[in-house]
Amino acid sequence: MDDRKLKVLGAIVADFVATREPVGSKALVDRHSLGVSPATIRNDMAVLEEEGYLAQPHTSAGRVPTDKGYRLFVDRLATVKPLSGAERRAISTFLAGAIDVDDIVHRTVRLLAQLTRQVAIVQYPVSSAATVRHVEVISLSPDRVLVILIDSTARIDQHSVLVDAHTEDELETWRDQLNAAIAGKKPKQADAALAEIEATEGFDQQRFGRITAALHAMVANDPSSEVAVAGMPNLMRYGASHERSIGPVLDALEEQVVLLRLLDDAVGDHSGDVTVRIGQENPYVPLHSTSLVASEYGSDEVWASLGVVGPTSMDYPSTIAAVRAVARYVGRFLAEG
Repeated sequence: MDDRKLKVLGAIVADFVATREPVGSKALVDRHSLGVSPATIRNDMAVLEEEGYLAQPHTSAGRVPTDKGYRLFVDRLATVKPLSGAERRAISTFLAGAIDVDDIVHRTVRLLAQLTRQVAIVQYPVSSAATVRHVEVISLSPDRVLVILIDSTARIDQHSVLVDAHTEDELETWRDQLNAAIAGKKPKQADAALAEIEATEGFDQQRFGRITAALHAMVANDPSSEVAVAGMPNLMRYGASHERSIGPVLDALEEQVVLLRLLDDAVGDHSGDVTVRIGQENPYVPLHSTSLVASEYGSDEVWASLGVVGPTSMDYPSTIAAVRAVARYVGRFLAEG
């Protein structure tokens, strides 16, 4: 394809993203300095339609980009719109007050939804080298305790457990025994150490056993199988043309397995760059009216992925820039933390 047709395609994409209306040749002449006559533009539009890059919703209407047109546009992006200084400062400030991994993830997903005005998805980071840092057991009432597990990545998990008639001395003894057994160990090692405690003679299965059972569940929990989602109301911004497809999209975005599959398929090659999946390139049929822009974040030891889902008519240059910037900031924040 020659440069002129690429410019025409780019102009149509830009106008359709801005207006959500089919784009005609007169609008292109009025809004863009393409340096050619309206007749030439009409001929180029006809060729682009014939080759599958544009579609004409109605006989008298202008053209709209197809998935193939968006793909060519994204593949030929020479530059990605840079974030402003204010946007970069906002990212840094927004993340600066995070206190643990849960807080980082929830701040990140809200930030990404605000920056892109799309639905944001952030996978919880998982560390291949994570170990148990500390176990805490706190009395909540005469028959209930709170079991807290903190790992070396600052991830905190906690369960409330029924433990009848416990005393502070008993809790301190159990706490010391647990920390001596599993602190510094990886999850599988910690799980085995808990089983050894449970096999000791005189083990209090009725009370201490409930605490160790909670810890078994916590060390077995894989944080990488969890995602946080924000910005669902952003789907409603795209008007009547998307109303019929919003229901299935919302249903799909409620499914954690679907979201994890989307992210894994998009960034599974660990290239570290932003990946764009447009329309039917997504593996899940209800999301064929959407695009995914995704990236990895973290480092070799602490890794996960994040991205945004929106209509195929999203502002790709700005969205790619935002996803890339947030991924880099969060990765740097985790590394420094």
